[in-house]
Amino acid sequence: MSDRIIVKALKRLPIDNEREITLRIFRFNAEFDALPSYQDFTLKISRSQTLLDALNSVKSGADASLAYRRSCRHGICGSCAVFVENQAVLACKANLFELADRYGDTLRIDPLDKSLAIKDLIVDKTRFWESYRAVKPWLEASVGDAPKSENLIAPAATERLDGADACVECGACFYGCPVVAANGDFLGPAALAKAYRFVADIRDQNAPDRLRFIDRVKAGAWDCVKCYKCREACPKEVSPIDKILRLREMGFERGVNSDSVASRHAKSFKNSAFKSGRLDEAASVIESLGIFGALRHMREAFAMLRRGKLPIGAGKIDRLDEVRKLIKSASRKERL
Repeated sequence: MSDRIIVKALKRLPIDNEREITLRIFRFNAEFDALPSYQDFTLKISRSQTLLDALNSVKSGADASLAYRRSCRHGICGSCAVFVENQAVLACKANLFELADRYGDTLRIDPLDKSLAIKDLIVDKTRFWESYRAVKPWLEASVGDAPKSENLIAPAATERLDGADACVECGACFYGCPVVAANGDFLGPAALAKAYRFVADIRDQNAPDRLRFIDRVKAGAWDCVKCYKCREACPKEVSPIDKILRLREMGFERGVNSDSVASRHAKSFKNSAFKSGRLDEAASVIESLGIFGALRHMREAFAMLRRGKLPIGAGKIDRLDEVRKLIKSASRKERL
């Protein structure tokens, strides 16, 4: 059972502008604790208070040992990102009345990744920053050592960025991504969205190299599984998944993705739908992996065949017209 501490309100307010809530905060100190726990802090809050205001009240009035990151207080630095009831928020922008209306008067506050907690709500973001730096998150353009004018672009050209420059590197999408959790090589949605920000910038002169870099097997854009968790997690509505899909499109346009396993698989499926109307899964494996690559999976293939999970021959695609319409729609986005 969690400890319960009552935090005195800083001032009395009219009853309709005041509310009592309980923050159930994740507590852990990697230096001393074997296991994490939760501690309850009950506060009376005003209608205008944010989660960061409440955390500050707890730290100043109840438990000075509470640890969390904060900096700008304006939703710009991304430092204060945490999970509230499994939803990523920026603590400085998350209104407590709205959170309580949505989740109830007891709110569970967790760090971005419990397994990486250093102390309470502070996590080790080493891998996040390594992935971020790997995509070279800066403009690469030949402007000279002493430019005489700004390197300006027309407002219409900035629309190509599609809000990717709004990312504040909070890490919410990264730690909410199941592929990041399962694949230690995956760059993650934040880094890929940042790569898109510069590939889409007409001033950047390194777009082909950037696209080749994020096309790597196990690490790049094709390892995204389209679960849309990054879109749900992003507190700035950057929607990294949209940027990842556009990176695939740009790779097709420049021929960078033309020989990757994932792109070959996508093209094989498209050809099956439009040329024969039948899906030959065995042929698709060979077209995607090549003969030698397919041979490496023969053991698994025979096991699937014995269990009736690998069809023999090409099966007719059900509702073929609808499938073709969907493929055409996707092809306009990804240039399959």
